[in-house]
Amino acid sequence: MKNQVSLDTLCASLSYAMGIEPPSLAQSGEESLKKFVDDAFDGQKADRVFMYNPDAIAQWIYEKYPQLMKEAIDRADLRIPFCTVMPSVTPVCFGTMYTGVQPSVHGIRSYTKPVITVDTIFDALIRAGKKPVIIAEDNCSLAKIYLERNMDYFIYDTIEEVNAKAAEIILKDEYDFIVVYNGNYDSVMHKHGPESVEALSELRANSEVFGIFSALIEEHWKNHNTLVGFAMDHGCHEIDGSCGSHGLDMDEDLNIVHLYKAYSASK
Repeated sequence: MKNQVSLDTLCASLSYAMGIEPPSLAQSGEESLKKFVDDAFDGQKADRVFMYNPDAIAQWIYEKYPQLMKEAIDRADLRIPFCTVMPSVTPVCFGTMYTGVQPSVHGIRSYTKPVITVDTIFDALIRAGKKPVIIAEDNCSLAKIYLERNMDYFIYDTIEEVNAKAAEIILKDEYDFIVVYNGNYDSVMHKHGPESVEALSELRANSEVFGIFSALIEEHWKNHNTLVGFAMDHGCHEIDGSCGSHGLDMDEDLNIVHLYKAYSASK
């Protein structure tokens, strides 16, 4: 059964968390995340949001291998089952995640990576005087579809460089909204299958690096109300030849689970 909450509700929820007006076309926010923010920060807003975006971790993988996601699960207080959008491929889904609209509105309806021209959360943040940043691998969707904004982009050849820069940015504490993309599980899953030793090793790596980022944020952002998300774009399934794929209108590809944690500013 497909999850009932659409991924297009996330963008307005993140906007609500930061106390800014959402993008002009965004769907209404997801209520459990809004309530979580209100409760965690005693009615105040987050002044930092850190979104860790691993690629292709399906809900069925999350539920079948929780021991490999211990750091992410332990560092989360809210679990939201989302149904992503069709076709369930990376640029389409991330296009919806940060615009709050369906693919027919943001304009990416296949595995292509044009710059999105409709209003996005990055535009909304800039209008509100906030500083967003995207840290991603060269040629990935998040390195391309949100370009041409008055914001910073750090694009690298390797995930190791991406994660090192993310840690540096946490320590420098200069940005309000940070997006970090890791595509390692997706890349290996396509070659060896979603449940291969190789892919599950990358799943474990995603959880571990999220735990490191979360620990750094908890220690070094004590003066901020911070919302941290472990937020994938779509799921995956096994195909012939023990390889992996996604993009279909099926539960395995559409159902995902986001994990969120709130760190309150020290009083």
